[in-house]
Amino acid sequence: MKLALKLVAVVVVALIAGAGSALLFVRGMDLGGTISVGPWQTSLVIGSAEADPYTRARVAVAGLLALNRSETIYFTAAHDDAGDALRSGCIYKVAGSDPPARWWSVTLYGADHYLVANSENRYSYGGATVVREADESFIITVGPQETEGNWIPTGGQTDDTFSLTLRLYNPEPAAVSNPSGIALPHIVKEACPS
Repeated sequence: MKLALKLVAVVVVALIAGAGSALLFVRGMDLGGTISVGPWQTSLVIGSAEADPYTRARVAVAGLLALNRSETIYFTAAHDDAGDALRSGCIYKVAGSDPPARWWSVTLYGADHYLVANSENRYSYGGATVVREADESFIITVGPQETEGNWIPTGGQTDDTFSLTLRLYNPEPAAVSNPSGIALPHIVKEACPS
């Protein structure tokens, strides 16, 4: 009986240790092939045949539906141009021109990788919905208080962090072969009133 209890205890400890270490590995690992363009980052492995099972698990945990890179390139920014974490209580300007893709969008996500609830039910802008400047560039304000023009609410005046995801759908071949050479929007902190 003692031996059976010891075996059960060993199996339980092994299962807990194995599941715990796998979870830590999947949640904390780098996806590999990461490149940066200003504050934006992407992985050349996401949506490719080179993605190993751990990378696929990491993508699944983050809630990202990863299409092949020739179909969509995903860039994520958790920091502004100065390297500071994006905070819900601050006001940011996301400014740029159309990236080299048939269609694009910028979407705000909370630290939990879900859309941030807001009274406007506004979560993103894309190439077809963004109001443009006279020179065809765009400026999107991201912050807790409504502004005129393109505004994505951060959901409240808190110190919570968030990220922005820029999706390039049907990117041009040059963008697929060299994502680091793409001119992407700047993210500039304007103020932190809270």
